[in-house]
Amino acid sequence: MKANVKGMKSRKSRANNRKVETSSGNVFADLGFQDVDERLLKAKLATKITQLIEKKGWTPAQTAVHTAFDQTRLSRLLQGELSHFSAKRLFGILNRLG
Repeated sequence: MKANVKGMKSRKSRANNRKVETSSGNVFADLGFQDVDERLLKAKLATKITQLIEKKGWTPAQTAVHTAFDQTRLSRLLQGELSHFSAKRLFGILNRLG
């Protein structure tokens, strides 16, 4: 048991030696992406859309009916594949969800 505790302590101390940088508040900017404000907006919209769908308890088929979006595209959205969506389109989906 003591060997396990010692091992945990040494791993913890190694982790403390790592350099930590404070975030700018936009992960996309921190990672050096282009169009960082647009990417952050789309990520926030997609998160809100996902939360509303979960709150309503809708199946993918029900969500497709209510948003007038096919299930394949909705699946991409819910998996975070946002490159195929404009912020305007995401706002439209959000509005259809109420």
